Amino acid sequence: MHGATAQGLISNLGLVKHPEGGWFRETYRSTEMVPAQAVPERFDGSRVFSTAIYFLLEEGDISALHRIKSDEMWHFYAGSPLLIHIIFPDGRYQALHLGSDQAAGEQYQAVVPARCWFGAELTGKQFALAGCTVSPGFDFDDFEMADRQQLTDCYPQHGELIMRMTR
Repeated sequence: MHGATAQGLISNLGLVKHPEGGWFRETYRSTEMVPAQAVPERFDGSRVFSTAIYFLLEEGDISALHRIKSDEMWHFYAGSPLLIHIIFPDGRYQALHLGSDQAAGEQYQAVVPARCWFGAELTGKQFALAGCTVSPGFDFDDFEMADRQQLTDCYPQHGELIMRMTR
């Protein structure tokens, strides 16, 4: 991906704007289903086994805080490293460093647990190209954007982060 640009990747990969920020395209959706009675109660029906997307974040944009009902594994592909912020339901905070510099503590893969609030931002310039795999598979019914005031009321200790990572 030497010499790749954000606009080139957006065009070549057929990416579209994502509601949380950034650009995405679904690349895989399992054809098999987990029946409603086999998924945890937090789901309102059956779900596909797994889904995968490309996700690109440009300089100056963020993946705003949101949460989903499944675990989400992030995979680093190219560009600048990403900092993924996680707020657990009990208020704990964790930072995941996604990138290719293992000496700096970056990882090629990292998992955001189900039902945690999370968002991402670049730690360098240009862009980051990542992939996200969700299991049980992603469904927009399971997606919730953070409300800045409600999240700040729940987690006042993270007020500065919430202010910066919400719209």
